[in-house]
Amino acid sequence: MTVRVRFAPSPTGMFHVGGARSALQNWIYAKQQGGVFVLRVEDTDAARNKPEWTEGILSALDWIGISRGSYEGPYFQSENAGEHRAAAARLYESGRAYYCDCTREDVQARTGSQYQGYDGYHRDRGLGPGPGHALRFRTPDEGTTVVVDLIRGEPTFENKLIEDFVIARGDGSPVFLLANVVDDMTMGITHVIRAEEHLPNTPKQQLLWDALGVKPPVWAHVPVVVNEKRQKLSKRRDKVALEAYREEGYLAGAMRNYLMLLGWAPSGDREIVPWSVIEDEFRLEEVNPSPAFFDEKKLRAFNGEYIRALPVAEFIDACQPWLTGTGTIAPPPWQPEEYDAEAFAAVAPLAQTRLAVLSEIVPNVDFLFLASPLIDEAAWTKTMKDGSAELLDDAVAAFEALESWDAESLKSTLEAVGTERGLKLGKTQAPVRVAVTGRTVGLPLFESLEVLGRERTLARMRAARLRLV
Repeated sequence: MTVRVRFAPSPTGMFHVGGARSALQNWIYAKQQGGVFVLRVEDTDAARNKPEWTEGILSALDWIGISRGSYEGPYFQSENAGEHRAAAARLYESGRAYYCDCTREDVQARTGSQYQGYDGYHRDRGLGPGPGHALRFRTPDEGTTVVVDLIRGEPTFENKLIEDFVIARGDGSPVFLLANVVDDMTMGITHVIRAEEHLPNTPKQQLLWDALGVKPPVWAHVPVVVNEKRQKLSKRRDKVALEAYREEGYLAGAMRNYLMLLGWAPSGDREIVPWSVIEDEFRLEEVNPSPAFFDEKKLRAFNGEYIRALPVAEFIDACQPWLTGTGTIAPPPWQPEEYDAEAFAAVAPLAQTRLAVLSEIVPNVDFLFLASPLIDEAAWTKTMKDGSAELLDDAVAAFEALESWDAESLKSTLEAVGTERGLKLGKTQAPVRVAVTGRTVGLPLFESLEVLGRERTLARMRAARLRLV
């Protein structure tokens, strides 16, 4: 038997990091088993689906390493509507489903409770199909439904506690539960690896598989992903869009590595490992069923490690979208003609050690490409105190006299200026840094001044001095 797994997102919004985690787990499992990864876009929610969301899914999968052409699909659930309706008809004709025209208010009036499920009122009343008649599955009155799950063991559900659930709406259109089962059957899916939130639906779906005469797939429900308050990640409350992380400057390798650690860990006391190790060592049965904490601080740390591990040339290339404003990245504060690739290459090794995400490259190097620095007013107020004007005067004079404009000469010269004033280098260089870069923190100062050049450095120091008059 060839293992066939599927990833079945809905194109109703940005691509959720939890969905990315499930996609990767399916991808690896299929690869390990010599099987097939199927992409099925569940697009039956016509009111919310948009073509750009579908393209977003494909693009996000590309980014995390599940590239187009390497999987089967994408298929679209809407294209299988005929099979969904045919399955509903078979269930009705076999007596495994019946029609019902009860409204929620009807059920509440009979049961006296808004919390009680459907009471089976139409089970044996022989109502036929018609406008407004929903089709309900006839759940067995007795026994249990056992879900064999690679991660959770054998969750058992009493059939009498499962209401006769709707499988087709009053207009005849099948609901998600039935459509999902029929699609999996049609596509020969052997293993369903998905989020824990779907577990409550699984006994219903397994009953549908049995009623349609097909052996259910192997189930594996991976843990829900939660925030720091142990709440399920929400699009309304949390930062969950994979696209947002990509545009902020997270590397695909770091994101992929981190997502795979949500509920699982490689052998040994290590977390950052080559992708080949994850592909080799990942085991579905070793996934922890407890909720998995998505820790953005930890992800940032991961990403910083991945950035520092890049060869410098690759780091330079990776920064280009933020330096040039290409694609969906916002343009930087300088004009295209102001960008100096040679100057950036000179400071790239210094910047590489300081970034957690690639978008941070812009405030680190903007002083190189702008006609004048963007002054952080809080930094200016904190740094430019009594004595700063005279210190800048002395520094300008000393720098003007330099024969060699290099980092070492600049440092020793400014250090001497500070010594004459009884100041350590840190206190001496602070006004110079703010005058030249606009900030109190950034790349190593003297290497930055070397790349910026004598003329521009002195011009900025003089401009700062005039501001202090």
